Amino acid sequence: MSEYTADTIARITLAVLTEPGDPVTGQLVQAIDVTETFALIRDPGAAIPSQVDPVAGVRWRQQAAAQQKDALTDELIGLTERHGLRILTPHRPGWPAALADLGHAAPLALWAKGNPELLTASLSSRVTITGARAATGYGVQVTREFASQLTASPRILVSGGAYGIDAEAHRAALAARSASTIAVLAGGLDRPYPRAHHDLFRRITEHGGLLLSEAAPGYAPTKGRFEARARVLAALSAATVIPEAGARSGSLRVAVAAYELGRQLGAIPGPITSANSAGCHRLLAEGIAEVTTSVGDVEGMLDPTPAAYRLPPAYQQAGRRADPDPGRGAGRPAL
Repeated sequence: MSEYTADTIARITLAVLTEPGDPVTGQLVQAIDVTETFALIRDPGAAIPSQVDPVAGVRWRQQAAAQQKDALTDELIGLTERHGLRILTPHRPGWPAALADLGHAAPLALWAKGNPELLTASLSSRVTITGARAATGYGVQVTREFASQLTASPRILVSGGAYGIDAEAHRAALAARSASTIAVLAGGLDRPYPRAHHDLFRRITEHGGLLLSEAAPGYAPTKGRFEARARVLAALSAATVIPEAGARSGSLRVAVAAYELGRQLGAIPGPITSANSAGCHRLLAEGIAEVTTSVGDVEGMLDPTPAAYRLPPAYQQAGRRADPDPGRGAGRPAL
């Protein structure tokens, strides 16, 4: 265990004693660092720092201590090495700097399998695509088109490995280029979920992609871990695109997280008769997402230079022909 620093040991142990994105854990880590936070669990008599509500702090310590067991850290390290995984922690090689934008909700550590260099590329090199699990033919088609064109541009596709839109995004990325996709999972990488995507996950790692999770090996996905994963999916990319999503789709959590982080967010409109596009239409109606109908729209979000928002010359000429009187256009912004 000598190769693991005290910081790494504290982080991976805290990651299983507390839930992902736990606010009290995050506040404590920011206030007194991760090793001192871990020490609070082992010493029931230690004072809870004033930065945390005392009642919440005592409850946090009791719940975390109840999960503690002998040789827990040894078990975690053994599973990590047995399954060929790598532990990533802040301020060490491979850690995605973009996660710092999550503040005290940032992951304590990440387990990775595959190519972690995909995480150290620029933020604008990555696009998150996620959406409906029960995708329609329309959703599958637009996802494949967007994912393949973005990967060829070249961008790195981030998604959650789930059925439907997520899986189609990963598959299209793999078909277009190697080292092109990251799957962020809600459970341990020793048992990637869903099991039906075993071959997909294998292909991702074999073709230079990456599997990533803040859940330790040996830990199954839970509702809370699926919900917490949304913030990671949003934070890893400069833009998130929702090709298709129902009104109660879990992908809307990713969209809201991206919006709250100040990331670019696009939603692809669908047929008004399709319940599977109701979530996209809601994002557009509430002004949270931009109307996205082409890969050019996404490229414009990733590289928002003035040129990206100018109409092509043919459209500018058509606009002038439609409004030949310069006086009538006074006060209008130039196309």
